Amino acid sequence: MIVEHLNLGDFRNYATADLTLHRGPNVLVGSNGQGKTNLAEAIVFLATLGSHRVSSDAPMVRDGREFAVVRARLVHGERKVLVEVQLNRQGSNKARINGSPSKTNELPRYAHVVLFAPEDLQIVRGDPSSRRRFADQLLIQRTPRMAGVIADYERVLRQRTALLKSARARGVRGEGLSTLDVWDDKLISLGSEIIHARLRLASDLQGPLTEAYAAIAGADHRPQLDWALSVRGGDPEEGEPDAELDVRGEIEEQFRAALQAKRSKEIERGLTLVGPHRDDLILRVRDLPVKGYASHGESWSVALALRLASAELLRAESPAGDPVLILDDVFAELDADRRQRLAAITSGYEQVIVTAAVEGDIPEPLHRHVVRIHAGTISDERPSSRSARSGTEDDLGSAGTEEEAADDGPAAS
Repeated sequence: MIVEHLNLGDFRNYATADLTLHRGPNVLVGSNGQGKTNLAEAIVFLATLGSHRVSSDAPMVRDGREFAVVRARLVHGERKVLVEVQLNRQGSNKARINGSPSKTNELPRYAHVVLFAPEDLQIVRGDPSSRRRFADQLLIQRTPRMAGVIADYERVLRQRTALLKSARARGVRGEGLSTLDVWDDKLISLGSEIIHARLRLASDLQGPLTEAYAAIAGADHRPQLDWALSVRGGDPEEGEPDAELDVRGEIEEQFRAALQAKRSKEIERGLTLVGPHRDDLILRVRDLPVKGYASHGESWSVALALRLASAELLRAESPAGDPVLILDDVFAELDADRRQRLAAITSGYEQVIVTAAVEGDIPEPLHRHVVRIHAGTISDERPSSRSARSGTEDDLGSAGTEEEAADDGPAAS
């Protein structure tokens, strides 16, 4: 798959912007704060329904506007697909596919993207939420219907937690909160599906992770990944080991037993303490946890290997071909050896988009089709093709201009 054309309206610092992209490497060069990463973020949103920089959609809408529009023409072999999403500052987002109203969670079926960014170091060094986000965004790309499952789980979690807080305020004991049972059933059903999907993902990533780490680091440090599950009695979010409960039985049985065992503590704290929202993806090299033990170079190698393994997994499973690789300001963070290794590995993908503040940071295998970004203005240096523009009518055919999008944005999902 490749992104042939990207069009933005009121997204981040862009009132309107158009960017034409090509097969193979594309380099976006500009000083920090000019809007390079905003372009990458827009493409990534179409594939993951989320941002790698913020946890909510509102910051992606330009200041003073109520919604932003991201529109892209994608190429799958001989087929072209126009996808677009309206990001609303408040309320649900809206989407269209080839001009027809669609559910937003259908977008990842068409957009396949893997992002490498400096924030990836937080996957291995940050708190558990960073690793859960990494896993769930990959789950959505791998199985788009998981977007709905995860959204439903988060809704049930909010309602159940609100009930716990209300019970705490009223001094209700665990046995006096029978209404919690209904929410327990929903939490277990949805949460177990997420846990099963995450466990399969970890298993399927193990082989590609081992190969990618050796390619990046030039050494075999036996990288491993596995999930620490709160349904097994501990609390990975707070560093508690799986040691409190008998862990025999299916996930669903363990989930229910853990909820029953922690009900009093949940009411006392007004929190839901069991479920995939409390789990952690444990990463190891040389049989030691990466977090707290790995060197800076090893941590970067693990982070890059996770992204490469994700790309290889999507590449193997998708009939649409390679995912688009986006390397967002990554090369500035790497030593010369890792730069060359990463460039050699990724240059064979169908399309690679590289952003950099310093053009000299980009290794030769990826240095092609250079585009300059300055203060939200996109200038294309290729003399033989039409220039990309800022503030002009786009060329996506039926998509129309941003003013038209503001008048009749994508239909509700």
